[in-house]
Amino acid sequence: MILVTGGTGLVGAHLLYRLCQTQESVRAIYRTPESIEKTKILFELKNASSTLFDKIEWVLADLNDVVRLEQALTSVTLVYHCAALVSFDPKDDKALFQTNVDGTANLVNLCIAQKIAKLCYVSSIAAIGTPIGSELATEETEWTQKKSTTTYALTKFLGELEIWRASQEGVPVVVVNPGIIFGAGFWSSGSNKFMAHVLTEPKYYLPGGTGFVTVDDVVNGVTLLMNSTINNERFILVNKNWTYNKLYEVLAGAMNKNTPKNELKQWHISLLWRLDWIRSFFSTKPRLLSKAIATGFKQTTYYDNSKLQKVTDFKYTKLTNYLEALCKLYLSQY
Repeated sequence: MILVTGGTGLVGAHLLYRLCQTQESVRAIYRTPESIEKTKILFELKNASSTLFDKIEWVLADLNDVVRLEQALTSVTLVYHCAALVSFDPKDDKALFQTNVDGTANLVNLCIAQKIAKLCYVSSIAAIGTPIGSELATEETEWTQKKSTTTYALTKFLGELEIWRASQEGVPVVVVNPGIIFGAGFWSSGSNKFMAHVLTEPKYYLPGGTGFVTVDDVVNGVTLLMNSTINNERFILVNKNWTYNKLYEVLAGAMNKNTPKNELKQWHISLLWRLDWIRSFFSTKPRLLSKAIATGFKQTTYYDNSKLQKVTDFKYTKLTNYLEALCKLYLSQY
């Protein structure tokens, strides 16, 4: 039996689709019936039969509800831990620690107690250290907390420490650190918001750059690793290192929209996060741009994606082609 946490999120839902195509028994945890609908919609988007979706055994559980979580792990041999809270609103700091750190610790404790055969953790490049100068960040780049470190990044790093604790207690683990993930479905959240922004034909683009990856790459990577003899290693999953300007060019071209021509200056970004703070302070609306993430947008950090390709036959998809097809699918939905 395979257990997937975060099965109602982008990575987890795509992973469930892949796993359901095998003969394995698959179980996923959920918190609300409404959240399951998101995964069902993805299966329908992929023209999957209802029989395929019905292969999933859904179990009501929460990472911080140890009793239900223990029940969800009954007879499980493999665990894909995809669940995470992603937020850059300081109001969510407590919830970030509860989900990404405490929740992961609870799962690790149960995996150790039940002697799970293998555990995969979907982390983030946010938990990878920042290299010196123009060097590429690698799995070995030292992570240090800075003023610009987001709470999300901190909690993903601390979550990884819990996973390594599992490895020290005898549970074989693999960790992946994906870049910004693009994938079908879940159009109104995560990186897919870039497409909605491009539709407005913005005049400005962000100045920095980072690593991008497709959800197919992530699913291919984690399933390959879980079915391999590789244990107790972490792998960066970045398809391409692009500037945000390059990303906007590709998305705008695919949707036949004008490409932004002007780079946001540092003072623009500094002003925007302050205005966002004022907007949030005088309303109930969540923060969209914290000081930490605004600082991150000014930076360019690129990643070395060679490790996984050196030790396996893993191949990345063609990112430009993937995004062009994704944009067409997005436009067909709106």
